[in-house]
Parts: sequence; structure tokens; C-alpha cells
Amino acid sequence: MEIEFEPDLTDCIQTLAKREYDRALRELLGKSAGDEYLQQKLETLKLFLESADFPRLRSKYEKYLLEGKKVTFKMQNFNRQLEYSMEVH
Repeated sequence: MEIEFEPDLTDCIQTLAKREYDRALRELLGKSAGDEYLQQKLETLKLFLESADFPRLRSKYEKYLLEGKKVTFKMQNFNRQLEYSMEVH
């Protein structure tokens, strides 16, 4: 599973991840049967929120946003091993 975020000068990567986590949790709780995709998404977002060094990440991408460039974060969960990357466009 891959999750993608595009932070901007208004919403940082941490804010976007928290929002998506809350949205996925509400959606999962509203379902009568377990949804494996949502469960995996929730687990991936939880790992990211618990392990990422957000001040360091912000310091890496904010300069590109100030230059008017687009930044994309992609994250994947491989058996509870979170990998994420940043692309600048």
C-alpha cells in the first residue's frame, strides 16, 4: 500500500497525516465488517505519525515550497517496516 501527501505552506505533512488518520479511523469505525485496506492504511499512518521526525522533515521541504515548487511524500508499509520518500517537482 502506498499513501501520498502533498504538503503546502498552510498544511504541513504532520497535519495532513493526522487528518487522514482521523478520516480513515472514522470510516473504519463506521463499517460493520473489517476493511483490510482501511486497516492497513490506518496502520501505515500510525507508524508514520509515531516514528517520523516532523521538524526535520519540514526543514527539508519548506524551502522548496517557498521557491514555489511542489513536494510529494510517498510512504509504504512493508510488514510494519515503514518507508517514505520525498519528491520535489
